[in-house]
Amino acid sequence: MQHPPIPAVPPPPSAPAPPVGPPPVAVLLIGPAGAGKTTAARHWADHRHAPTAHISLDDVREWVRAGFADPQSGWNDHSEAQYRLARRTCGFAARNFIANGISCIIDDAVFPDQPAVGLGGWQRHIGPGLLPVVLLPGLNVVLERNAERTGNRRLGDEEVARIHGRMAGWYGSGLPIIDNSRQDVATTARLLDEIVARALAAPPRW
Repeated sequence: MQHPPIPAVPPPPSAPAPPVGPPPVAVLLIGPAGAGKTTAARHWADHRHAPTAHISLDDVREWVRAGFADPQSGWNDHSEAQYRLARRTCGFAARNFIANGISCIIDDAVFPDQPAVGLGGWQRHIGPGLLPVVLLPGLNVVLERNAERTGNRRLGDEEVARIHGRMAGWYGSGLPIIDNSRQDVATTARLLDEIVARALAAPPRW
């Protein structure tokens, strides 16, 4: 007895090609305490059309509960070790996001006079896809914003002024700088978008 021929099974339809868009980027938003880095970074990540994550170095440092090295108690070997650990953790997260097609923005107070542990450290942890951008409003604005902070995020006025003075070293560095003294968060994020778009079109060499 002959069985009827088994009809050929058509091949499954090919999956649609993924949309072509800009590659993921890791933005390092640099600035003094009170510059508005975290607020601007969150807004930028929230309103991008491409998948984007926000990584706050301060948040990662505060994952340590018992034994947390509070920066208000002074900078020492203990706080330095926790900072380095947090930076490595953030760098690993950033590389993982980028490898999965997700951009990210990290905010940190990186000093221009400490290239080995500052910008250089971030470049080692993240790689050539890092795009540093400086957020540097005027001192009076930074002091006002710092006064509105609470907990260990708030620093003394003298410390804020000292940090702001060191950050002035970024002028002339070649890094893009946004003075957001008179800019609201949405405008600051738009300016950051323009910098990222230019960098993706013609990647800079820092």
